[in-house]
Amino acid sequence: MTLEEMKQKVYSLIEEYSEDAEDLTEDTDLALKMNSVINQVQNELARMKKIEEYTTLDGREGDVVDFSSVDSNLYQLNIVRGLDVEIIGQKIKFNEKGTAEVYYYRYPTQINSDTDDSQELDLSIDALEIMPYGVAADLLKSDVSSNYGQIYADRYREMKNELDPRYAMPSVYIDGGIDIL
Repeated sequence: MTLEEMKQKVYSLIEEYSEDAEDLTEDTDLALKMNSVINQVQNELARMKKIEEYTTLDGREGDVVDFSSVDSNLYQLNIVRGLDVEIIGQKIKFNEKGTAEVYYYRYPTQINSDTDDSQELDLSIDALEIMPYGVAADLLKSDVSSNYGQIYADRYREMKNELDPRYAMPSVYIDGGIDIL
């Protein structure tokens, strides 16, 4: 989904969509806030439904690599395979020379006022379908004349609680069977 498609969903949800308007809405206050609110909500959802990444990293015995210098959007290291290494916070200490396979989670591409509407959003489909409610809630929370902000906030909270953070179901295979006494 692109940034523009997300804006269309939000504006349609709050009944502020205008196909003919330059910013997809006639409400300039909403248009000015939209990108920053989308960014805030996508970062929140990315901490719940993490964005998986993979890369390889070369090192020598004794090297300590601050992985946030490898990917500035690093959220959290997951696992490192292929070599004897230690993970210490965002750092990887190599206990032997070679190439490590690094599995980690990252923040989504950040959205600001200069971000082009064609920017693809990085979240999974299930998180993207929840996002318009969070954006609508934040956009309307200061509108005291109506209670719509709270209605969207309640729906967003409910949908977040049902979001499954897993991408796969873990399984175990035991070759040759086992004896249980």
